[in-house]
Amino acid sequence: MPRYALKIEYHGAPFAGWQRQADQPSVQGAIEAALAKLEPGTHKIAAAGRTDAGVHALGQVAHCDMAAEWDPFRLSEALNHHLKPDPVAIINCARVADDWHARFSARERRYLFRLLMRRAPATHQAGLVWQVKHDLEVDAMQAGAAHLIGRHDFTTFRSSICQSDSPVKTLDRLDVTHVETRYGPEVHFDVRARSFLHNQVRSFVGTLERVGTGSWAPDQVADALAARNRAACGPVCPPQGLYLAAVRYPQDPFARPKVA
Repeated sequence: MPRYALKIEYHGAPFAGWQRQADQPSVQGAIEAALAKLEPGTHKIAAAGRTDAGVHALGQVAHCDMAAEWDPFRLSEALNHHLKPDPVAIINCARVADDWHARFSARERRYLFRLLMRRAPATHQAGLVWQVKHDLEVDAMQAGAAHLIGRHDFTTFRSSICQSDSPVKTLDRLDVTHVETRYGPEVHFDVRARSFLHNQVRSFVGTLERVGTGSWAPDQVADALAARNRAACGPVCPPQGLYLAAVRYPQDPFARPKVA
């Protein structure tokens, strides 16, 4: 059965998360239903990472197996037709090797978190950012973030329902930057690792927001990490500012062949 990689963009608000659920809408369920319109039968797709309810994606990657050979462009167009009106789009599609796996072949996941700082209610960005009404000290937040880089036991920043076998992960990057947008000043968190624990990014952001307000000193992030205790974590921030931004593979399945 030919295998195809799908690059997927979605707005997470209407969904209970990525993972298929029997009684609630999911992104996985929407795509599998669209696949069944093209080839009747049961379809099961696998993704690079599961996202929670309300979390968005700019570059989620999944793979599907089809009974027939499809032109990748035609497959993406057909899926987008059947995905309407759900806010899900297949933005790229590629034929891949039969043993290629969206999850197990991945080498890095990149998340973006957007935090909007303004007092007036968000209108155009409602549901797409976490809004706070106060200014944050970005340099202090970056100083706090520096304590999290590297290989650590991240029990403090791990959900109590996390199913990972180990709390030890390697965080490759956590950049905190101030960005001026047409909607107001934002703080962006660029977070990269090979894999993540459940609620790890939202736990990072909620804790660093406390540093940005001055409620925590940057060094308290190191203390929280060393505690290896969920109670030492700052408040977990809401999901709507979080995006699965990109997934990196040893060879980009969506790369266009170079022209000689």
